[in-house]
Amino acid sequence: MEIKLIILFLYFLILFFIGWQSSKRVKNIKDYYVGGKKLGFWVVAFSTRATGESAWLLLGLTGLGAVVGVSAFWVVIGEVLGVFGAWFFMAKKFKKLTDKYRSITITDYLVKRLGSKSNHLRYLSSAFLTFFIIIYVSAQIDATGSAFEAFMNWNYFLGAIVGYIIVLAYVVFGGFIAVAWSDLIQGSLMFLALVILPLIGYVTFDGDFMMIEGLKNIDEGLVSIWGSEGFNSISISTIVGYLCIGLAFLGSPQIFVRFMSIRNESEINKGRWVAVIFTLITDSCAVLIGMMARYFFTENGLDVEQILGNNGQNSLIIMVESLLPLLFIGFYMAVVLAAIMSTVDSLLILASSAFARDIYQNIFYPKIDINKLTFISKITTFIMASIALLVAISVANLTPERTIFWFVLVGFHGIAASFCPTIILSLFWRGLSEAGAIASMVIGFLGVLVFKFIIPNIEPYGIYFNNIAELAPAMLLGLLAGYIFSKIYPNPELEKELDELYK
Repeated sequence: MEIKLIILFLYFLILFFIGWQSSKRVKNIKDYYVGGKKLGFWVVAFSTRATGESAWLLLGLTGLGAVVGVSAFWVVIGEVLGVFGAWFFMAKKFKKLTDKYRSITITDYLVKRLGSKSNHLRYLSSAFLTFFIIIYVSAQIDATGSAFEAFMNWNYFLGAIVGYIIVLAYVVFGGFIAVAWSDLIQGSLMFLALVILPLIGYVTFDGDFMMIEGLKNIDEGLVSIWGSEGFNSISISTIVGYLCIGLAFLGSPQIFVRFMSIRNESEINKGRWVAVIFTLITDSCAVLIGMMARYFFTENGLDVEQILGNNGQNSLIIMVESLLPLLFIGFYMAVVLAAIMSTVDSLLILASSAFARDIYQNIFYPKIDINKLTFISKITTFIMASIALLVAISVANLTPERTIFWFVLVGFHGIAASFCPTIILSLFWRGLSEAGAIASMVIGFLGVLVFKFIIPNIEPYGIYFNNIAELAPAMLLGLLAGYIFSKIYPNPELEKELDELYK
């Protein structure tokens, strides 16, 4: 226990130091929200990946590898394609436009790009961001409390409050600079943790490593790229769902705000390969860890979830506790917490900007003193984090047997389905109008709810949509809504202004 506490203390001390140092570089609101647009490619690349992956990579994808085996590599392909698309086809266009419009928030960009003459888009965008992010941060705080409970045997509520205090401290003082640099450290820890563990697992067997044969003896479906169902329409729909996971990277605000912060477009050319290779290696290692856990700790006929937890999500933890000394267990505990916090800090900065910059300044007090606005941004960050903490604790009290699934659904998928179609259309089609953007955001989010809770229950095709999951069809609806409403309510003057930019 003492070793774990020492490792955690050192890790948190580093985060506090980053926040303190970063606070010295925050001179104005642009510094607070996008790091003054001066960050290098290493920081931005690692920050996008740490934020985009979160604890899902360490616990969720390792668990999937344990439950389905080789077919989990379709997720790896999907994620790599999503990251590739964002960095290679969208990042430079987005950077060019946001610099042209001098945008420092996602809402700034959308309002100026679409020539908005009312505050409807600003209100809707800010409301969506604030609502979804508070819910998603609540889920992450809940996960933080559970992580402290599992690793340290702490009281859940104490763990949730400690995690809240730590993240809040370096975010409030250091803003986006602190978030980006802490994400670099957290992303590096995630990378090392995922790469090292499969190597240790292999060395542990001293050459007597027959994982593929062992998995085949447990369940032949574990070594088939088509999964346990074999090649049929059900398995194909599941694979399509795995491949579509990377769609969330194509415009999610918490990721794309980092493209605003990068120094220039040439840095994007360097950072894109870092991001793609990071994703390929870490995701592949996560799947391997899950497969190793299934090989090491289960046998034919045994219930995998009884041994490796719900959906195999304890695979990494069991591997660490079984193969590594106490010192390294403390390190991996810090890595899991780092993965959670790398998402929380990014979301808090985004939510703060949605209110302080997009609503308070741009609508009510456009001539506000910059120092005062920076102070209001910090207060806003504190208030939103506190609301998220209260939501997490309230849900834990009211539903002790809770699941955070619906938190993640409304938060993560709500953000992605609301913003990705709008961002995509804004970058590749000059015909997008404000009415089209509003329709795209609303229909995209509603599509998530419809394709999650209604369509899967309709026979006989519901099972296919359940396997494909809700994000892909919701985004498709968002794209169609944006196109149709832009045609019905066009803005021809804006299209002429954009001709040069879209050549």
